[in-house]
Amino acid sequence: MDTRVTLVLCFLHVVSVSSSPGPLVDVVVDRYDIPKVCPREVQTEDFIRYHFNGTFYTDGKKFDSSHDRGKAFISQVGLGRLITGMDRGLQGMCINERRRITIPPHLAYGSIGTGGVIPPDAVLVYDVLLLDIWHEEDKVQIRTLSKPSNCTRSSVTSDFIRYHYNGTLMSGEVFDSSYSRNATYDTYLGKGDLIKGMDEGLLGMCVGERRIIIVPPFLAYGENGYGTQVPPQATLVFEVLLVDLFNPKDDLIVEVKEVPKGCTRRTVTGDYIRYHYNGTFQDGTAFDSSYKRNSTYNTYIGMGYVIRGIDKALQGLCVGEKRRITVPPHLAYGEDGVGDLIPGSAVLVFDIHVIDFHNPKDLVHITVTHKPQECSLTSEADDLIQYRYNCSLMDGTLLYSSDQYDSPSITTLGADKVIPGLEEGLKGMCVGERREVIVPPHWGHGESGAGDVPSSAVLFFELELVKLQQGVPEGYMFVWLGDAPDPLFPAMDLNNDKEVPLKEFSEFIMLQVKEGNGRLRPGFNADTIIEDMFNNQDRNKDGKIVEDELEHQGHESEQVTKDEL
Repeated sequence: MDTRVTLVLCFLHVVSVSSSPGPLVDVVVDRYDIPKVCPREVQTEDFIRYHFNGTFYTDGKKFDSSHDRGKAFISQVGLGRLITGMDRGLQGMCINERRRITIPPHLAYGSIGTGGVIPPDAVLVYDVLLLDIWHEEDKVQIRTLSKPSNCTRSSVTSDFIRYHYNGTLMSGEVFDSSYSRNATYDTYLGKGDLIKGMDEGLLGMCVGERRIIIVPPFLAYGENGYGTQVPPQATLVFEVLLVDLFNPKDDLIVEVKEVPKGCTRRTVTGDYIRYHYNGTFQDGTAFDSSYKRNSTYNTYIGMGYVIRGIDKALQGLCVGEKRRITVPPHLAYGEDGVGDLIPGSAVLVFDIHVIDFHNPKDLVHITVTHKPQECSLTSEADDLIQYRYNCSLMDGTLLYSSDQYDSPSITTLGADKVIPGLEEGLKGMCVGERREVIVPPHWGHGESGAGDVPSSAVLFFELELVKLQQGVPEGYMFVWLGDAPDPLFPAMDLNNDKEVPLKEFSEFIMLQVKEGNGRLRPGFNADTIIEDMFNNQDRNKDGKIVEDELEHQGHESEQVTKDEL
């Protein structure tokens, strides 16, 4: 059978006959299966691809079939490349339509027949399934299915894109899908890495946009097709979702969302920062979040502990600031990605919220918010103080407050009863004074944290000094504020009877305190302190102190220590 015969056999299809049809005058077309949607019909000069079975009208015997050859038939309509009956019978046909085309001899192979396959005066019947239509003037067709409302950038030549797609033939038959591989298709645009039609159809897309891209064969795989997946001269239909987009020349994109008022200090290289973040890809798919772990991400800035883009983006931030940072892959995890978490060549979007930052060289920062006009006495080491406080994180999260208790907190300055930063903040205060104190972690609870205090947290204290009792040096229970009486024993012997019992000793000490000559250690019961002091002086334990005992004690020590006068 010559090529002409094969072409012809591929295009004929008969419908039905009456009991006495008589000789056929023209082609009879039975459109027995028509698609509900028919965006395009076969016209003269169109190229088509179709399957057929060819049989004789008289006995139904098959003489040819594209199905048997396993390859659809391809030709152009209306230009005499097919027998006349097929040129007529295929007109107006839709993709996926099935027709039965019956062709009389004078519109087929006439009274001669052909090649010993078609006898003279044979009526031919072709059962046809149309698979594809295209024209040499066709363009890439683009239909937008959905597009994000906010699209600040669309794809251009030389961009690198990641996209998902489903690929089908015009008949609806799937030939490929990125979804089935669970991986995007990643490529540069306009560099010849794609078929021409896709290079064109993917231009101007936004991340998150969905498109239908219809590519005619000559802008796809043409006459050769592609392996067993794409037949020759096949129009391809791609449903595309653009997942990611960047250009190798891209830098960080930093969008400031919120900056607190009164920002006096911003992050610099060498600072240690704690921040929360949500990490997503450009299409909004989340890949990580510090919030889900209920723990901030903590790191040094500008020292290579995080990806280059974040290291750069963490510069110049205020405590409490919120930013959106878009990091191209060459400033993130590059072509390799990170395991199953970050795909190769992925653009990363971080929404960050700075909780606090500090520098390892930072000192305690004190701001006086209120100071009484009368301020002659200020707190110092060994003083017993009462104070109110609120302790918060720098984002305002309240951790502790003296208001939770029935009375203000009490401590002795210099006794290591509170963290060093709070101790520093309480020094030099007047009663009634209020302060705001920022305590870096190395002055607070350090890298380990404590209780509800996170590791490496900067603490913010609001302080008010309520009461102050001047103290005595560590190791002492009583100190003279000036020179002690000399001689001492006659001053103690209030009734001049040459002996000092506990009651008389107590009256003497309390008189010194009242007159401002001496001071007992605050925070302890005065009677207990005085009794201990007395017992220490009463060497023979006879309930009274005499001058010899006092002198003896005095010779042993130049100073009055813990339980001594």
